Amino acid sequence: MEPHLLDPAVLSWPSSIPLTYTTRSLKVLKGTKPTLNSSLLLVRAGKRSSESSQKGLQRQPKKDLSRILRTEAAISGIERKVNSKKYNTLWPKPVLEALDEAIRENRYESALKIFGLLRKQHWYEPRCQTYTKLLMMLGKCKQPEQASLLFEVMLSEGLQPTLDVYTALVSAYGYSGQLDKAFCIVEDMKSVSDCRPDVYTYSILIKCCTKLGRFDLIERIFSEMSYLGIECSTVTYNTIIDGYGKAEMCELMERSLTAMIGSGTCLPDIFTLNSFIWAYGNSGQIEKMEKWYDEFQLMGIRPDIKTFNILIRSYGKACSYEKMVSVMKFMKKRFYSPTVVTFNIVIEMFGKVGNIEKMEEFFLKMKHQGVKPNSITYCSLVSAYGKVGYLKKVDSILRQIENSNVILDTPFFNCVLSAYGQAGDVKRMGELFLDMKERKCKPDNITFATMIQAYKAQGMTEAAQNLEVNMIATKDKSGTRLIGC
Repeated sequence: MEPHLLDPAVLSWPSSIPLTYTTRSLKVLKGTKPTLNSSLLLVRAGKRSSESSQKGLQRQPKKDLSRILRTEAAISGIERKVNSKKYNTLWPKPVLEALDEAIRENRYESALKIFGLLRKQHWYEPRCQTYTKLLMMLGKCKQPEQASLLFEVMLSEGLQPTLDVYTALVSAYGYSGQLDKAFCIVEDMKSVSDCRPDVYTYSILIKCCTKLGRFDLIERIFSEMSYLGIECSTVTYNTIIDGYGKAEMCELMERSLTAMIGSGTCLPDIFTLNSFIWAYGNSGQIEKMEKWYDEFQLMGIRPDIKTFNILIRSYGKACSYEKMVSVMKFMKKRFYSPTVVTFNIVIEMFGKVGNIEKMEEFFLKMKHQGVKPNSITYCSLVSAYGKVGYLKKVDSILRQIENSNVILDTPFFNCVLSAYGQAGDVKRMGELFLDMKERKCKPDNITFATMIQAYKAQGMTEAAQNLEVNMIATKDKSGTRLIGC
């Protein structure tokens, strides 16, 4: 049965606003207490930039092993110099590159250490842009205490916070679940004429609320925006639509789309399409997913690789494996090259239902097409083999990885530990646990829970208790402070 897809060759690309904003110099915020207007007012849609154009979701180029190793070496090399007093005359380039890479990878502990070293250099000049990047990273890593401390450091250096700095601080508190503090900062920003929150600030605040399921605050935010004369942008609408979709609040999602189209200035784009089909596909409403796919085609919105990945996952979850394979055929016919994500989804879906033959078929296709498997690919394979008791194939996977450049992570080791745990091979589990530490993959709660369950099943009560103590000790050591600040 063919998937309900239209020919993308006849579709045109719609326009949408860009996601970039300029940094502006602002005065230091004055302390005020929040007094927010809770009435719901009409919020007008913001105008799009006439020079922007929709480019779809751009794929990040995959790093090869040498790039990863160079990055690791650069960050580790700079980190080793942090605690030494003699390294205050380093060349700017390696320090700044290591800091940028640590921020890009969301490695907040390394980034804060390197930043501490940066501040010791004789050529160091404090910049708001650096603090903005660090605060945004700390928000993604849910480290509000570190963000607060970093903000104090910035003030101590005599910098006047910019709008971007305060927006980054809003995101740091909001993503960490401290919405009261996030709203307080936004309220304080209103008291300075040239430092008022803009549409980007409110879009970030809306995203924080949707991620935390606080949809009751959306109307309050709209009220504020309307009162301040701030108009919604395409990004704002997409943020709301995506939030409602992920919460399976499909009726409100559709209302938001109606408001978006009714604004006359903000039109749906590829992000809107992907949010819609993800929402209906994830909730198993396949007919509605296909209906909205067609609706967006009629609007002139062309699908991208992420769209097809969502369709494949949705059909897989609904056990519509024929349609799942048909999407792959459609992609090939229309010259859409499947990515590692595409193959990972197909392999995962067949593996979950124990269809080892089909899973292996697509794994071979993946390699024949020159798409390199990653740790997620091998994780799905190991998980599937473990469920059906094919431990020899798990061993084979481990040998393949030893001869490859795949960078292993904690979730992969958890899958392997689970496979051997189900087979009762606690000796092999112990060996893998040590190997995990040697590869600097930190055990998490799933790691310990898997091993504890396996030990208890084998009557090894004392070993299980020791692991429980180890798990608690690991949690207690998880705190990190800014170094050199």
